[in-house]
Amino acid sequence: MRVPLTRETCVPLYRQITEFLRSQIQSGVLPAETRLPASRDLAQSLGVNRITVTEAYAELEAEGLVYSRRGSGTFVSPLLASLRRAMADHPYMDGWPAWQYEAAKLTRPTTLRKFDGLLAASALHPNLIDFANGRGASELFPMDDFRKAFQAVFRRDGVEAMAYGDPAGYPPLRETIAHILSSEGIPARGNQVLITTGSQQAMALVARVLLRPGDTALVESPTYIGAIDIFRSAGAELVGVPVDEQGMEVERLEEIVCAAKPRLLYTIPTFHNPTGTCMSGRRRRELVALADRHNMPIVEDDFVGDLRYDGHTQPALKALDTCGNVIHICTFSKVVMPGLRVGYLVAAGPVYEQLLAAKELIDVTTPNVIQRALEAFITVGRYQTHVRRACQLYRRRRDTMVAALARYMPAGARWVLPHGGLFMWLQLPGGVTAEELYPAAVEEHVIFVPGSMFFPAQEAQPYVRLNFAMHSPHVIEEGIRRLGRAIEQFQAGDTSSHCWRLSGHGNSMAGQCPA
Repeated sequence: MRVPLTRETCVPLYRQITEFLRSQIQSGVLPAETRLPASRDLAQSLGVNRITVTEAYAELEAEGLVYSRRGSGTFVSPLLASLRRAMADHPYMDGWPAWQYEAAKLTRPTTLRKFDGLLAASALHPNLIDFANGRGASELFPMDDFRKAFQAVFRRDGVEAMAYGDPAGYPPLRETIAHILSSEGIPARGNQVLITTGSQQAMALVARVLLRPGDTALVESPTYIGAIDIFRSAGAELVGVPVDEQGMEVERLEEIVCAAKPRLLYTIPTFHNPTGTCMSGRRRRELVALADRHNMPIVEDDFVGDLRYDGHTQPALKALDTCGNVIHICTFSKVVMPGLRVGYLVAAGPVYEQLLAAKELIDVTTPNVIQRALEAFITVGRYQTHVRRACQLYRRRRDTMVAALARYMPAGARWVLPHGGLFMWLQLPGGVTAEELYPAAVEEHVIFVPGSMFFPAQEAQPYVRLNFAMHSPHVIEEGIRRLGRAIEQFQAGDTSSHCWRLSGHGNSMAGQCPA
């Protein structure tokens, strides 16, 4: 083995040997299990003392690049081969320390990251119509109102607005939220409201306090992607409860609860994500009673409860709860602006203090100045005005999407009219799965969220989630036309390998499409 050595330098010879061999190993020139020359032989060929080579080998062994086998010699470690394979899967990691590769192998990829990757790859296509995003219409963002609210806060509060603030949240905002909830039939006091950095953090706090590795959590099947990731990251096993046109099939719960003995149940009863359905009043009452019988906490996610377009308002689960079993979660991100990152939870009893302690541990408090501006925005009546405008706009866009689906979807496609929220849940025709359709849809410059991402098992599904709130009517019309064309072109191709059928798969929700 030839090792270039420079004796006219201050770098010790053993270090020169170490650096050369390290580069050869890391580059793959010396593959795993390659036997290095015996220290005596290499020292003789290089004209150096044997101790010099021994020190170089010791350095490489300390770095995990080589290992010694008694009586056999020194060999290149196989660890590098596995790391190189990890780098092939994650090329962005190339060149980082070994502990980072090990951490990456231990980390489970989240559904949200998969979703982000899907959107990033699709975004490379020009003139893309995005039905996948989860936010509302950006033209509705109340930028002027919030600019005025911030100015008013700085004039009134000065530097106090930039202090940490109360860990539980800005007290006037908590009182305002409690007042709004009480007017909606949810008995709440300010000291039961905990301000969080979006509803995502509220769910993470609940998981941190209530779940331990190996616990079971019940979720709707399908359900919100973020909830799946949060509960799994806490080490919980997820058990899905089917959903139909009236929300979670509560009639099945007694048997499931007795078998699974869950630590909590998570539900989105009002304008469910992704299906858009609303749980019936009868099921809500049955669910609250069942939770009381089985000593089971309910996590109620009310992320777009204010966005109702028609139908009758149903009581929140928290409004029906007289025993303290329901933790109510809400956010201002979907209705006002996603960048606010302000949500809240409502909890009664000792669990509130545990949730507050977890909140302080994670980020001390949600940004004080944003809470104060939001409170100013709400108290002058701008929030109610904004919600009314949003409902009017989103109702028109929902109706546009329903009409476009009736016009452009092939026979066999099905959907349910949502009475509120942001999303339409489309069942594809003829055994087509969303995963199979997605590349064809991208070629037509339209994207959606494949339904499999919302199911705990994440198997291929014939469902897609469509956001009807983001785009103007003419964009919605064109996007659905493109989607219909993608389905027809996919069906017209070779479908011999796509013989999977709807019966017996997915959930039981399959409302007939409008005429």
